[in-house]
Amino acid sequence: MRRRIILASASPRRRELLSQVGIPFEVIPADVPEQGRPETDPCELARTLALEKAQATAARIDDGLVLGADTIVVLDSRILGKPADAEDARAMLRALSGCTHQVITGVVLIDRQHGETVATDVAHAVTDVTFLPWSDEAIDAYVATGEPLDKAGAYAIQGYAAVLIEGICGCYFNVVGLPLAVVARMLRARGVPVNPAPLA
Repeated sequence: MRRRIILASASPRRRELLSQVGIPFEVIPADVPEQGRPETDPCELARTLALEKAQATAARIDDGLVLGADTIVVLDSRILGKPADAEDARAMLRALSGCTHQVITGVVLIDRQHGETVATDVAHAVTDVTFLPWSDEAIDAYVATGEPLDKAGAYAIQGYAAVLIEGICGCYFNVVGLPLAVVARMLRARGVPVNPAPLA
């Protein structure tokens, strides 16, 4: 019998990625505050936030596999969240210009059976992203599109920012918001046969 898969995220990018590889799922987003966290290690912070999101949604269902994720952008140990406004986005993009930073996504899969959690798998993925040097004109033009305003680090690799990224080292899908190979490994471990074809 096919397991119910629940995405504990309202992110349209995560929905698109799961759909892209044919994984059937439903969405029950979790409302977990991300600000004011004491964790100083970015990997631990990403894992903690992903776990809290998955746990919040898992508490609302009796049976299924709950997938939680959280993506953060790190530049020289400084965590860059979503910009507060256009000027904040410009400041982030100026800091990233010509530099290499890390994108970290925490991923959690919780197995719920008969109202109980029987297993919790926690992992994370790290990708290095290198930006070309950006001119102030390029930054202003990009911010004017509105795309950076709801993105961690103030950019979307799959959007207009693609032409300003010199290269990446690691998983591209991690930068978009969900490392699919990690997710597939977790699902296979819980008996879901994820293959390069739609699930029956």
